[in-house]
Amino acid sequence: MHSGFIGIIGRPNVGKSTLLNAILGEKIAITTDKPQTTRNTIRGIYTRHEGGPDDCQLIFIDTPGIHKPKNKLGDYMTETALSTLREVDAVVFIVDDGLSAGPGDQYILNILKDVKTPRILVINKIDKLPPDRFRQIYEEYEATGVFEGIFGTAAIEGKNVNALLAKIETLVGEGPMYFPEDMVTDHPERFIVSELIREKILMYLSDEVPHGVAVEIESYREGPRLTKIGAVIYCEKKSHKGIIIGKDGKKLKGIGKSARMEIEALLGTKVFLEIWVKVKENWRDSEIAISNFGYQSER
Repeated sequence: MHSGFIGIIGRPNVGKSTLLNAILGEKIAITTDKPQTTRNTIRGIYTRHEGGPDDCQLIFIDTPGIHKPKNKLGDYMTETALSTLREVDAVVFIVDDGLSAGPGDQYILNILKDVKTPRILVINKIDKLPPDRFRQIYEEYEATGVFEGIFGTAAIEGKNVNALLAKIETLVGEGPMYFPEDMVTDHPERFIVSELIREKILMYLSDEVPHGVAVEIESYREGPRLTKIGAVIYCEKKSHKGIIIGKDGKKLKGIGKSARMEIEALLGTKVFLEIWVKVKENWRDSEIAISNFGYQSER
């Protein structure tokens, strides 16, 4: 068997989580059109096990988008992404535009130049790029001489994902099966549930409110036919609490209903979901709060 760990890096909102979900054929990472959706490293496990020499297990690590931090949570997210480069067997760098579009991709590229780990470039969202623009981006990155391969994908459609996987498999050596073959993530269900709730908050809200939100699962009781979940949404300002709840509680009810439907699909049982909203001022700049909400370095 061939096995290895693959880091997925890139700027915020280039489609890292969407690509991971496409590779696994199952949703384990939340996706929205807002930057900085991913805060933790999300490990997704791709296994092909047929008892032959072509068996493989690839553990993908989806990282927070690399960006200029504005608070301690941002510091944590960026350091989490960069530390991944020191721990993996190959790196997949995802972009959706050329190097000349802004300094973010150039910053990441400069880091990758000093990394000895095999590197693959993915130009995502090719469904939105004219062919001539895709060729320009391709040639711009090819000229750097940094990458073992360059692939164009439309992750949201699963386009070219199999070709990308085939290339990645050639970059990992023989190794053990780290996880059972039917396992797609090593994160507990409670974590995924909290992320699904946070995804719905990101979708329902706008402006600065979503990024000042954290979700904590306070109670989680599984039954054969019903799972009871109690969750708390923490926000940074009293005014944000009112926005999250909405007039007559309609916004919070919408968030809860949308999250519950997806959690039921995940767990395969009926779900009774209770959500409360509490204020914890400036928690993103509190190391204690960041740690309590699960955003802490594993190093």
